[in-house]
Amino acid sequence: MNPVGEIKESGRLSERLSASGFRFTPQRRHVYDVLAQRRDHPTAEEVFLRAKQAMPEISLATVYNCLAALTQSGLVRQVQLQRGATRFCSNMQDHCHYHCEVCGAVFDVPLSAGSSLGAHPKGFQVDHYDIAVHGRCANCARPRKPDPGPTR
Repeated sequence: MNPVGEIKESGRLSERLSASGFRFTPQRRHVYDVLAQRRDHPTAEEVFLRAKQAMPEISLATVYNCLAALTQSGLVRQVQLQRGATRFCSNMQDHCHYHCEVCGAVFDVPLSAGSSLGAHPKGFQVDHYDIAVHGRCANCARPRKPDPGPTR
């Protein structure tokens, strides 16, 4: 990101955190950057391992606290995929999560603006969707050549 873009992004992060009662800190900025760099829906532990590479003094508790602040500020969302660990997503646009149950990859697929996924109860107003589709990604669904077994 260029310096002007970094300043604008820092300003937006600071505004959103302040509006939710949180201070802008270098640790929160760093955790947000870790999530934004690779949108692969990491767990808190994965965020911690990545954050520690550039900020060795950061603790796991600090990462959990940063993720909570970012989530409560609407900068990040939690993603629950079955019974696994909570994952985190910095993509705040309306989208679905496609989860490969073989390799564990999670893909964002945008929802078209104003899309509706069927009938709603009368008078119900949808704020957002939280959709996870489970299956196999293209790589895992590709037919594999049978293993010929040991040669004699």
